[in-house]
Amino acid sequence: MTVHGIWSYAPEFDHPEGHDLAGYSVEATDGTIGHVDRQADHSGMRHLVVDTGVWVFGKSVLVPVGVVARIDPESQKITVECTREEIKSAPAFKTDRETLDPAYLSTVGSYYQGLPPRGPA
Repeated sequence: MTVHGIWSYAPEFDHPEGHDLAGYSVEATDGTIGHVDRQADHSGMRHLVVDTGVWVFGKSVLVPVGVVARIDPESQKITVECTREEIKSAPAFKTDRETLDPAYLSTVGSYYQGLPPRGPA
């Protein structure tokens, strides 16, 4: 992925601390994956919990902010540097307790860091 780390936004985003991304749609490189249900920053591991809605019925996924390629506040859309299949194949997210589990977050981070690099969106 990118040099800035899997748990940090790229410096060019200048993402304000208090800016809530809940409700923003999330686009993979090959289509919509859902919308941001909530965002979190536990122990410096910033991530989004994305509700995949009808795409993967009843499932949410945890997405580290380091894969965010673009944030468009005007259209309330976030683009990530992953395909839909890569998001779907990420370690399963079952409960909110996992957002506090360092072992689970480490597994998620390793998965996303192992994805092939992509160019700018």
